[in-house]
Amino acid sequence: MKSHYAIALFSFRAMIARLPLLTGVLVLTAASEATNRACSADGPPPAWAYPLTPPGFELPPDDGKLRHVPDSSAAFSVSQIRDRFFTKDWHPDDHPPMPEVVAYGRKPDVLACGHCHRADGSGGPENSSLAGLPADYIMQQMVDFRSGARRSSVPHRLPVTLMLSVSRAITDDEVAKAAAYFSSLKPKKLIKVIESNAVPKTYVDWLIYAVSKDGGQEPIGQRIVEVPDELSQFEAYDARAEFTAYAPVGSVAKGEALVATGGVGKTIQCGICHGSDLKGLGPIPSIAGRSPSYTVRQLYDMKHGERTGPWSALMVRVVANLDEEDLVSLAAYLASREP
Repeated sequence: MKSHYAIALFSFRAMIARLPLLTGVLVLTAASEATNRACSADGPPPAWAYPLTPPGFELPPDDGKLRHVPDSSAAFSVSQIRDRFFTKDWHPDDHPPMPEVVAYGRKPDVLACGHCHRADGSGGPENSSLAGLPADYIMQQMVDFRSGARRSSVPHRLPVTLMLSVSRAITDDEVAKAAAYFSSLKPKKLIKVIESNAVPKTYVDWLIYAVSKDGGQEPIGQRIVEVPDELSQFEAYDARAEFTAYAPVGSVAKGEALVATGGVGKTIQCGICHGSDLKGLGPIPSIAGRSPSYTVRQLYDMKHGERTGPWSALMVRVVANLDEEDLVSLAAYLASREP
């Protein structure tokens, strides 16, 4: 019997056969991989998109008090919130029953999928939103993590190392159940994009940026500053936690032009593969309403040869000529859309 991964790959090839205008992209993959790996003239990965846990960072000890979040009757201890084999289900009415692998994982090596990606698949700036993604796409990403076809330009980031570890231990059946669950969910709009020349000062709080407790502002420069509106709600893994993404003035319009026209030959219109509403087409994922930090990381990683799975081949020409300003503009516009 074919594995679920083989079925996903077959589905991808079937789709490509129906997209003759794009098949030319695939033949560039082998030749481009070495070029992309050497493509470092545009500088190192943008640090703002790849936040690293500060040296010496330690989580505060469990104080024994139960934590609560808005509009939920649930209560969890700090130890439960940090338990990677326990999904914090603050709002059980927001989703159908979770499969075992999503709710609890499988000790000792398969973490609960919903711990990092949340019970309803909403994820956060540190990882991916899975809600509504095609099941075939989710399964193929696990294949790519396991094979080494999906890596990161900053490989020692904790979310990356955890995914690599899980991919080696999880079974095809567990992946299929998790993929079917997350693909059945409807994504929610949790990100508000604000264009501004000045932004709140921030610091890295474990895996993400948070607004500085001392206040103050600083120039935004050429970056996106994505922060939770309520840090404690994010730290509790509440799937309803909302975020504000500050972007340079004019970036949303620039991103929209790139998406709609390809920037006069600079790239390819996103709607060709991702659908006219950018909410996906067949096994190709939705890119609307996603974390802009996550989007920038994926585009940068694809440009630099860190994502080379079969579906990444479609992105070779898309990212080849994009500079960091383009990545910021695309990410800001996509994040502003309804998912």
